[in-house]
Amino acid sequence: MPLVLTEEQTMLRDSARTFLAERGPISQLRQLRDTSDADGFSRPLWARFAEMGYIGVAVPKAQGGLGLGSVEAGVLMEEIGRNLTASPFLASAVVAATALTQAGNASQQDEWLPAMAAGERIVALAIDETAKHRPGHITLAAGAAGDGWQLDGRKCFVVDGHVADAFIVAARTRGNADDRDGISLFIVPANVAGLEVERVAMVDARPTARLHFGKVELPGSALLGPLHRAAVALETALDAGRLAAAAELLGLAEVAFERTLVYLKARKQFGRIIGEFQALQHRAATLYADLAITRAALIHAQQSFAGDTAQAAGAVSIAKSRAGTTATLAAQEAVQMHGGMGMTDEFDAGLYMKRARVLQEMFGDADFHADRLARLRGY
Repeated sequence: MPLVLTEEQTMLRDSARTFLAERGPISQLRQLRDTSDADGFSRPLWARFAEMGYIGVAVPKAQGGLGLGSVEAGVLMEEIGRNLTASPFLASAVVAATALTQAGNASQQDEWLPAMAAGERIVALAIDETAKHRPGHITLAAGAAGDGWQLDGRKCFVVDGHVADAFIVAARTRGNADDRDGISLFIVPANVAGLEVERVAMVDARPTARLHFGKVELPGSALLGPLHRAAVALETALDAGRLAAAAELLGLAEVAFERTLVYLKARKQFGRIIGEFQALQHRAATLYADLAITRAALIHAQQSFAGDTAQAAGAVSIAKSRAGTTATLAAQEAVQMHGGMGMTDEFDAGLYMKRARVLQEMFGDADFHADRLARLRGY
């Protein structure tokens, strides 16, 4: 399959680029940060996301969405990355929507997905329990309690969990902490008794949340998918999130590179435009090639994931790992090539660098995905 966008996907990209440049620019993120906004994102902008149909990109048409795939979600995430637009799109419209589509029954999907596609409800996935991403390590316990369930334990790094109306929680229903078997998913309203949501400010000015479950009681209908066997649905939702995070990383990397090129062609030193210096040309050429390779890896992974191929998981890990290292390089080069100005808060390179750092950790860093790829290939 050609590693390029179709005409429809290109139209979606152009629409999102214009829309976000006008309504969700970097200046909006600065305002949210500087005013210590409790939500960390613009509610009016989120409503406009819904009106444009963006939120429903991964929601089936039967539940009011667009019924599109990972490539289209990635197109939107790239533009979010270019503008550093603060939005719960990744957490709710991609990861949680995919989890509900994969694991939820018809009743659960009809209850949640239309409201999510309309921007009326935000849902977040609660998976991580340790400082590093370890999706197979689940200790939060879910035990039978009458006709329902009781959850007890903690989750951390819940993306956009501070504004979520509900959580999709991975819990241990049998076995040991690192067993693949014995993981179940539950849909948990944010206002349920016994659940404490702690807002956590991240270095990139985006909040996340820690969740504390103190013997939270849920009805039997809270179970998503088959008991003990949520691993496949969970991994699919995580891979959707990894692709979306990789696309955001690529978007911010490309705009950081574009701004650096403009500066190299305009800044003069010692009577010459600094872009004429061969050392800087070599660094710019290296980054250009790195971006091109990462884009090819990303769209290959998106197409493999959408086609549900046997190589999809490995392709996703390659794309996520490459996107993280490429975005870090692009942000670092932007800072260094802009000299002293690159170190100031007034310049946007620092914001790109901080966001890239958080996105690298989200759903697994480069080391995690190198290990995952090795295991997938039998090493």
